[in-house]
Amino acid sequence: MPDARRYDLIVFDWDGTLMDSTAGIVLSMQHAFREHGLPQPERSAVRQVIGLGMDEALQQLAPLLPVDERIPLGQSFRAAWPIYGRQAALYEGAHALLGTLQQAGYTLAVATGMSRRGLEQALDQTGLRPMFAATRCAEESFSKPHPAMLLELLDELFHPADRALMVGDTTHDLQMAANAGVEAVALTQGAHDAAQLVLVPHRVMLANLAELAGWLEP
Repeated sequence: MPDARRYDLIVFDWDGTLMDSTAGIVLSMQHAFREHGLPQPERSAVRQVIGLGMDEALQQLAPLLPVDERIPLGQSFRAAWPIYGRQAALYEGAHALLGTLQQAGYTLAVATGMSRRGLEQALDQTGLRPMFAATRCAEESFSKPHPAMLLELLDELFHPADRALMVGDTTHDLQMAANAGVEAVALTQGAHDAAQLVLVPHRVMLANLAELAGWLEP
């Protein structure tokens, strides 16, 4: 178990890490494809692209789709989210965990494949905005697993990579951290399972946020 002061900055992914939104994302993406007369992607295929930026996700799900047709497909996904994602909620204990970490002196941040608009809405709806010193979205940087979002957060918040920790539920999160020289915690509660996560560098694999709280205790 690491010392509590091994890290000064903890960066969280959003979907599948802080919010239980995997099912809503899958249904919204399938709806978007149907709306545009495209073959509906399998649930497993959508789960694999969760965490990527929208363009990168659509490129993987529909590699033959012309670039200019991805924009309306992404718009349809965002329009469907309020319907299919209405049951999405923070994982149990997420709010309390973040509050405890903040009070303990950790700097907290978010690096997500969500759009800026989507993240802003989620921060307001969940009341988590005051918890985070900074946030980054793929559309304003580079999609995971590119390290840019993490490197920008490190620069903005004046923390070295060896004092930072990334917490995520996908191989995209873990690979981004590895590319940035940042240690990572893999959570198996979200989009990617343990068999996938174990293939990417990480410091520890945990089942959920409750285990993360225990692992971070001195």
